[in-house]
Amino acid sequence: MRYTPHTAADKERMLRTIGASAFEDLIRHIPAALRQNAQIALPQGLTEVAVKRRMAALAGKNASAQDWSLFLGGGIYHHAIPSAVDAIISRAEFATSYTPYQPEVSQGTLQAMYEFQTLVCQLTGMEVANAGVYDGASAAAEAVLMARRIQDGRHRVLVSRALHPQYRQVIATFLRNLIDVELVEIPFSANGATDADALARALDDRAMCVVVGYPNFFGVVEELAPLRAACDRHGALLATVTTEPLSLALLKPPGAWGADIAVGEGQSLGVPMSLGGPGYGFFASQKKFVRSLPGRLVGETVDGEGRRGFVLTLSTREQHIRREKATSNICTSQSLCALASTVFMSLLGKSGMRRLAEVNARRAHRVRDRLVEEAGLAPAFSGPFFNEFVVNVDRLSERRSRFFAKRIVPGVELEKWYPEMRDALLVCVTEMNEEQEIEELVGTFAAR
Repeated sequence: MRYTPHTAADKERMLRTIGASAFEDLIRHIPAALRQNAQIALPQGLTEVAVKRRMAALAGKNASAQDWSLFLGGGIYHHAIPSAVDAIISRAEFATSYTPYQPEVSQGTLQAMYEFQTLVCQLTGMEVANAGVYDGASAAAEAVLMARRIQDGRHRVLVSRALHPQYRQVIATFLRNLIDVELVEIPFSANGATDADALARALDDRAMCVVVGYPNFFGVVEELAPLRAACDRHGALLATVTTEPLSLALLKPPGAWGADIAVGEGQSLGVPMSLGGPGYGFFASQKKFVRSLPGRLVGETVDGEGRRGFVLTLSTREQHIRREKATSNICTSQSLCALASTVFMSLLGKSGMRRLAEVNARRAHRVRDRLVEEAGLAPAFSGPFFNEFVVNVDRLSERRSRFFAKRIVPGVELEKWYPEMRDALLVCVTEMNEEQEIEELVGTFAAR
């Protein structure tokens, strides 16, 4: 729709029609003091060229991955994205992707979702996956709501304190007004993983589910076997949350550990960081729970002539069925982002994904060792990790300006979410951190 402003003659004719002599007559009932306060001193308009220059100057103040050395993780990850990903998802067939209500005109979108679900199942080791949800945080919350539907009559949700703190906040928000649900946080142990003994003590027959990160917020790879065993003793479901899905190309997948639900954030697989968004959430579970799965699920079938086709096999959201029967109020998914990940994983293939994961793991471990041996930093935890880890840095806040002067963001400071970890820094290393950046990072830490 074009924006066509009213001319002075248009305004005069409109005022005359309603019997007013000036626009001020329409707001004269508002006290003069309020009208005065509401006046906005707008500057003169700019030309298009001037606006572009102004916006570029403002954007230039951001610390971009092209101009800075980023060792940031904590839920958003810097990975190389093949040019083919953008070329494919920019095709007109995907430009207006939306809910495929009519399968006969939505076969391309439906097949893309079907392939995405298949890849998520392969990555997580689960039996069924939906067509995607908003993001990793809401996926974690939806996993808890799914457990509540399955475990009718149980009221306690046990969440690891080593789970991403923002994810824990979103879960708490979703549960805030559910008076029959109790949220319990389980501490982490000295190795950075969920304290299995504390979990065993907290579990009882009222527990509906246990939610842990895999890897967790500290980058530590959780040992899921004892957690699974503890859940089995009391009939609780085990849900894993993965913020760095590339790790699953190398680690034993959640399904192989016996997880009931596996969810996470998919941004690291072919989606740009974009100042933290957009991303998309993935959601998988055991097949026996498919009727409680939120969102929608695309299935493969054949038409009347026996030709392969795709349809919405399951869509249990309130737009499609009665509200009391709906499993979720998710109204769409981040399908373009999910498509980008589908293309990314397809291009790399199983062996390419594993090789990329190995590069990340080797590089991160080498950097951690150098920070300990050459810069004298102390590792905060002893647990195994993938591509991010926590180190303790003396006078961390004082050193911040030294890094910024060299255009380095050394990691995520944890004190904001964990007050007891005042000088703890979460450092992430990916294939994008070249040797020169690593030398600068280690050298800056080593300087006294």
